[in-house]
Order: sequence, then C-alpha cells, then structure tokens
Amino acid sequence: MDLEGYAAHLIINNEKDAQAKLKEKIIEFKNKKIGDEEAEIFAAAVLKEAEAALAVKGDVFEYQKSGASMGEFGVGSRGAGDFYVHEKIGHVIGKTTAVLDSSNLDDSGVVTLEKDQDYLVVTVDGMHSRLSAFPFLAGFHVAKAALRDIYVMGAKPSAMLSDIHVADDGDTAMIFDHLAGIAAVSELSGIPLVTGSTLRIGGDMVIGERMTGCVGAVGAVNQNSLTARNKAAPGDLILMTEGTGGGTVTTAAIYSGYEKAAAVVDKTLNIDFLIAVQALLDSEEKWQTQIHVMTDVTNGGVRGDAYEISKEADVRLVFDDDALLQCVEPTVLEMFQTLEIDFRGVSIDSLLVICPPEIADPVIQTIKTAGVKMYVVGRVEEKQAGKFDTALIVGGVEKEFKPMFREAAYTPLKKAIGEKTPPDFDGMKKGIDAAADAAIEKKERIVKRIRNRKG
Repeated sequence: MDLEGYAAHLIINNEKDAQAKLKEKIIEFKNKKIGDEEAEIFAAAVLKEAEAALAVKGDVFEYQKSGASMGEFGVGSRGAGDFYVHEKIGHVIGKTTAVLDSSNLDDSGVVTLEKDQDYLVVTVDGMHSRLSAFPFLAGFHVAKAALRDIYVMGAKPSAMLSDIHVADDGDTAMIFDHLAGIAAVSELSGIPLVTGSTLRIGGDMVIGERMTGCVGAVGAVNQNSLTARNKAAPGDLILMTEGTGGGTVTTAAIYSGYEKAAAVVDKTLNIDFLIAVQALLDSEEKWQTQIHVMTDVTNGGVRGDAYEISKEADVRLVFDDDALLQCVEPTVLEMFQTLEIDFRGVSIDSLLVICPPEIADPVIQTIKTAGVKMYVVGRVEEKQAGKFDTALIVGGVEKEFKPMFREAAYTPLKKAIGEKTPPDFDGMKKGIDAAADAAIEKKERIVKRIRNRKG
C-alpha cells in the first residue's frame, strides 16, 4: 500500500481523523507486527512528510496533468493507448544521435561505437507486474525478454544487469529467488549478469510485499547485420517460430486458476527463442545479414507487432490465421482455448522474421535444425487504398487485424476491465499531447537555465 499517496488523498480531501485512518491502515497492512503507539508515531510522520511534499511549489516540483490515469489510458496494457503513449515518449525525448532510438518503436536502442564498424545495442525490460509473488518466474522471464530484445536486432548479447525493488514488508529472500531466476537464464545462455541495484519500493512509505524490477542487456552488432522494423519490404514473407509464452502465459495460467497451470508454466521455462536466433547468427550464410526484420511476438501479441511494423516500414502485412495457430505450443494453445483468450493479442514469445522469399526455406531449416519449429505465416505488400494495412485471413476471408485498446484479456480481472476503447479516448489523447508538450518545454527551460549558469 502506498502510504504517501493515501495520506495525500486524505489531506487534499480534508478528511477528518486522517491520522487515525492512516494508523488503522498501517496496523492492518503490517499484520499487527507494529504496536499501537509505534503506529501512531508512524502515521504522524507520514502525514507530516505528505503535507510538506504538497506544499512545495515551483517549476521543477510540478508537472502538467494529462487528466488521464495510467489505467484509464491503457498504459502498459499493450494496446492502442499504450502504443500512443510510447510514441509520445519518443516525442518527449526528441531526436537523438542514435541510429535507432525511442522514436523508432523498435525492440532496442542502437548507437555507433567510436572508431568502429559496430553498433552498441541497449535494452531494458520490466518484469511482469503480476509475478511479484513468484520471484523466480518473474526473474527468469524478464531476463529472457531482455536478451530477446538484443538478439532481434541481429546482435549478440554481451551482458545483463538487473534492478529489484521490494516493498517494506517483503521477505528479503524474494531478492535471492528473483536473482536465481535471472541467473538461470544467464547460465543457460552464457550471457553474464554483471551488475544491479536493490532497493525498497518507496522506502518506508510503501508497505506490503509487492516486488518490481527490470533487467537490462547490452550487445554489439556489425552495421551490415542490424535488423530493424522499418526494413520490411513488399514481397517479403513473414515467418514465426512456435511460441511457448513467458510472463504473460505464466500469469494467465496462475491467476485464471487453470487446472493444468503447472504444466503450462513448465512449458515456458526454456530459452528456445534465444537458441533459434543464435542459430541464425552462427550460420555459415549469416542469415541475419539478409533478414529484413526480426522481433519477438510480445507487446500486444502479433496484432501489436503487425501494427508497429506496418507503421514503421509503411507497408501492408497480411497473416494467415491457420498458420498462426501452428505457432502456439499445443499445451499453451489448449489453455488459451479453454480460457477463451485470444492468442493473437497476447505475448506468446515467438520469433517473428520478415525476409525475402528466396531465403525463407533455408532460414526455417536452420532454426529447425536447432530444435525449434518455424512456419510461414504471412506476407508483406505495398499499402493499397481500400485495403487494411494489417489483415488476417480467416476461412479465406480477409479481416482487419489491428490492436484492441488493451491486449487480449488473459486474467479474470483483465476480462472484467475489458478491451474496449473508452468513449472519451480522443479527449484523453488531447490531454496526453498537452502534457507531453509541456514536459518538452520544461526540459528546454531547465537545460537552458543550467547552461546559462556556466556563462
């Protein structure tokens, strides 16, 4: 529980007996591990700090509100709202000297190494927020995700780093279990975990046992081998490996109360994706130098990836639904079908490759030889007026294939919230636009102020 946020809410709303209410929450969440007098002192201190924070005014202390909360706008839910915010993130950061940066909506950032023909590839992935109670699984899947994002740029990962935050009442052993999950992927892949950070979420102000964190990774790639989403070209074929899922599939299995959850989770514990890409990098033909696009089917599922690739490369993508069905591991697919989860709109951790048709078969064979199944699932065309930019062929009929407002609902709570676009979405976007522009203006003011000090 965020005590500081709760205290600020009480103060702003002029709630009576604010200290008593706060004290009650502290005792409740601390599970009676704190005495009455100690809780009273604790509550008084929290209120004092919250009041002090609310009283501070000035440019660097305040930000322009958008009027749309993270949940309302679908941020982190891998749909239309989330994609829109990510575009705005690139807008706020602005154009950089990087080869690929946040504005490219790609899996990783890329910069040029000085006096070299190589690029440095950098990425970071947050752990699945619902796996807080399962630190090992959270660590395993976020480590795998970070390495995927390096590999799909055509790069070989060199090292990983981690960041772990555990709330005040979380057991310290959560750190070790989480790191064990990351280290398992490190050992299996041969990519070392070299550094990290460990903190409490919100310090003393957040009570409970919630854990969050991320894993970053770095790697290098020759300029001739870089694959990026904007390189997809008309005439290309779209290939996908069989996906077993990661954090999303694990979360769906656990929180849906699926009777075969243990079997599904066990299927996710592999590094097949990494093995598949490594096979391409190690091939005599160096297929990564001829492949146009590599990405992982994660954020928003293949629906989301199709949307982003189509937009970045200005091409039309057409998928075959029967072929996509082959790309979900049978045990995982059975769960999706039983729980009525649309696998096309969630992360299944497949490798998606877009390449010229003449190398499609040898690419598939190279990956098959490494022990991973791969199929042709679609094609790339020029955009055409009157046709969907992203399409799905179902029973011979072409249908629009675009992200929903949120990724496909894969837990009971997500199904309760739904996937529909809120009626005031356009109004929310205006608030988001204004807030992003205000952040840019603020950055420019502060940068100018700091530079002028040196004058």
